[in-house]
Formats: sequence, C-alpha cells, structure tokens
Amino acid sequence: MSKYSNDADYISNLNDSTGILVVNLGSPDSCSTADVRRYLSEFLSDRRIIEAPVWFWQPILHGIILRTRPRKTAHAYSKVWTDSGSPLVVISQAIADKLQQNLSNHFNNKLHIELAMRYGKPSVKQGIDKLRAAGVSRILILPLYPQYSATTTASALDAIFDYCGKIRAIPELRMINEYHKHPAYIKALAQSITEKRSPDAKLLMSFHGLPKQNIDNGDPYQQQCLVTAARLAEELKLSQDDWICCFQSRFGPKQWLEPYTNVTLEKLAKEGLKKIDVVCPGFPADCLETLEEMNMENRELFIEHGGEQYNYIPALNDTPIHIQALSEIVLKYCKDWT
Repeated sequence: MSKYSNDADYISNLNDSTGILVVNLGSPDSCSTADVRRYLSEFLSDRRIIEAPVWFWQPILHGIILRTRPRKTAHAYSKVWTDSGSPLVVISQAIADKLQQNLSNHFNNKLHIELAMRYGKPSVKQGIDKLRAAGVSRILILPLYPQYSATTTASALDAIFDYCGKIRAIPELRMINEYHKHPAYIKALAQSITEKRSPDAKLLMSFHGLPKQNIDNGDPYQQQCLVTAARLAEELKLSQDDWICCFQSRFGPKQWLEPYTNVTLEKLAKEGLKKIDVVCPGFPADCLETLEEMNMENRELFIEHGGEQYNYIPALNDTPIHIQALSEIVLKYCKDWT
C-alpha cells in the first residue's frame, strides 16, 4: 500500500481557501501517572529536546526518569488541571477559535484554523488532516512561541514536515518563525502588565530556560528573550532598577541559562525585597510552568524567605489584546492571501 493517503480526496475538495495551523507544545491526556508517563516519553524522546546520542539517553530515560518523574509531574498537573482538561490545551483552543472569528472577514470567510500540539492531542497529523479535509490550498504555521528555539519552533516544524512526507499533495506552506519583538506583541504584553501591576513592586520577567550548550551551538533563543525583555521594559518606561530578567524550569545536571528564576527570587527576598510582580513573556498561554511552578512553587519560595507580596501576572491567553496582536502578526505574513 502506498504511504500516501487521502490525496485524491484532498485534490477533489481543493478550493481557494487558507488554513492556519496554530501549534503549541502539548499536554498529557489527563493528570494520571500513566498518561503523564506516555507524554514525557514522547517529549523526552525528541532529539531536539535532548541532544544526546540515543544509545546513551534512552536507557536513562526508560530506566530511571520514566520510573520516577511521572508521579511527581502528575501531582503538579493535578494542581492546575481544570474540568475542561489541560489549561494549555483549553487556552490554546480558545486562542485558535477567537482568531478564526477575528480573521475570517480578512479572508472573505475562506479561512480555516486548527490547533495542533507538538506532543499529545490534538496531534500535528490531526490538525493538518482537518485543514486538508476543508480543502485549503495553503497553510500558515503559527507556533505559539514568541522566541525561536530549536527545541520549540524547529521541533514543531520537524513534526509538520515529517507528516508532509507521508502525503502526496502538500498545500503551500508558510511559517512564522518568531515574533519576539513585534510591536503588537510587545504592546499587548505591556498593556496586560500595566493593568495588573502592583504599586512600587519590582517586575521579574521569567522565560523558560535552555541548556547553555544549546546557545553555544547557535540557538538564538537567549538573545531573543533579552530583546523581548528590553523592549517590554522600554514600552513600560521602567528604569534598570525596576525589572530583572531570569530563566526558569531547568532540568538535569547541565548548566542552563542564568540567572535562575528560583535562585533570584530567594536572593531578592533574603535581601529584603517585600513586593514583586512576576510575568512570563515567553508563554502566550498559561500552562504547568506558569500556573504551578511560577504561581505556586515560586510564590511559596519568595514568601518563605521573607517576601510579603507576590503577584503573578497571567499570560495573555485568549484576551482581546492578544487575539488582536496575533491577528496583526498573521496578516503581516499572508497579505497576498487575504
């Protein structure tokens, strides 16, 4: 049997419409240990995530990590899980739905937007299949990663191109590589922060960490995070003493990007800082790393070491200012499609 599937159906249904594939990282199907183990196995088997030889890494992953880490991670997920499911999936779907509403008129109502997760469900295959079933002739890929990294954006593209290798009739593809300093994105962040700032509080901007070796090998992620932070501070008219940029969620023995968020929060509290506002400008949608790590674990850490007021400012999520910013970014990339 040919590896190509449903190509004749796709060609017969082809029309002059546009598809947008909104991509995010993903989530386990539930917060059960078994589902978390399956999710972590897929996530940590990605060569973009763990840049180590398979012969070295896989015995560690299956012999140690997947025997111990899923239970702890499942407990963390259970603290943020909602009746509708994973916050990341629920919010990402809401973003996709509202983008559809906001952008349809620009495409003469010939627009189809689908959500895909790099790991878990809905999968990249499911998202592309739905767009092909709608007969789209072109697809814009919108990874919800403002800053580019091989571990995020490139990994999502790997999954997309791997699946395209299994179909014969591939739609025209375009991708949004990053939008770390796009004015609409910066302004949306600044407005959200301004609405939720605490008077006289220091602002800590926390980005997801990355092994320093990745940066040494050419990943532009750190530089883009620093540019986002600087542009945001400029938009907010903050002085140098008013804010700080840190990196969170380190994993394993390697050196990661510094300063570390948790170490910085503990240090600031011990030095007498009583009030802090925390925002995560690299996370367009709230997820485990923002809701549990930043809003729970690091809150406890700051208070435990002498801090008094810890204000987590939510991600942009599906707010109108975020939908408008993403719409502007999308339209920039497909003016000749509208």
